Amino acid sequence: MIPAPFDYTRAATLEEACQALAADDEAKALAGGQSLLPLLRLRLAYPSTLVDIGRLPELQGVHDRGDHVFIGALATHDEVMRSPVVTAGCPLVALAAATVADPAVRHRGTFGGSLAHADPAGDLPAVVLALDGVLVARSAAGEREIPAAAFFADYLETSLEAGEILVGVRIPKLGEGWGFHYEKFHRTAQAWAIVGVAAAVRRSNGSIQEARIGLTNMGPTPLRAGAAETALQGLELGDAVRQACGEAAEGTSPPADLHGQPDYRRHLARVLTHRAVRTAAGTP
Repeated sequence: MIPAPFDYTRAATLEEACQALAADDEAKALAGGQSLLPLLRLRLAYPSTLVDIGRLPELQGVHDRGDHVFIGALATHDEVMRSPVVTAGCPLVALAAATVADPAVRHRGTFGGSLAHADPAGDLPAVVLALDGVLVARSAAGEREIPAAAFFADYLETSLEAGEILVGVRIPKLGEGWGFHYEKFHRTAQAWAIVGVAAAVRRSNGSIQEARIGLTNMGPTPLRAGAAETALQGLELGDAVRQACGEAAEGTSPPADLHGQPDYRRHLARVLTHRAVRTAAGTP
């Protein structure tokens, strides 16, 4: 299909991009375009202006900042999954980025674009949520830090304000003793996740001391499986862990569509959480 008419401007600086977005409530930022362009073609989005931010140097790169990794909003999924900085500092992000769509999309789609699009079926929002990431936004008024728990407001909605651009994400390094895994169930390799589970597990003396679990496509926003996280504390691997992972779907509101009904997704969440936690804990 053909998109509705819109104006186009390429921002030369971050400040120029912020001003262009603040001047028009119907304007949208364009980076890799892998999420936005399909919406335009289907006429599910009607921006008056596309502000191209794809060449802004302030939004690029992956950086080791000591206690955290800073991933620029324009870093592609392929760049993130191959980055030694990400692999060493926050390997769960690299694992999930490697599952995004297909190589063509991973080479063009951006890390920040995926988060700003806020599709609950996207792989990366649940990962950033599980890792307590902090999203950094910039506007003409200055810079603002938004915890991941406050960033995803509703289906395809974030807490970014008019004129704000996501410039990057701070992912804390969890340090020694942590294991990570991203488990995803999807119809084909290129498809959105029917359900996905991001797990970070810290073990000590043979038992789980802490677990962080993010859920993909189990509600209008990415979710933390809080009941399962609590139930897993102090457990040794075994049947008790399986039972604790059975709490993963508590408090969720999964969608119903052609790929699965809510009960089916709840079942998947329980099964995939157990798999992800066992793998993250170092047990195949």
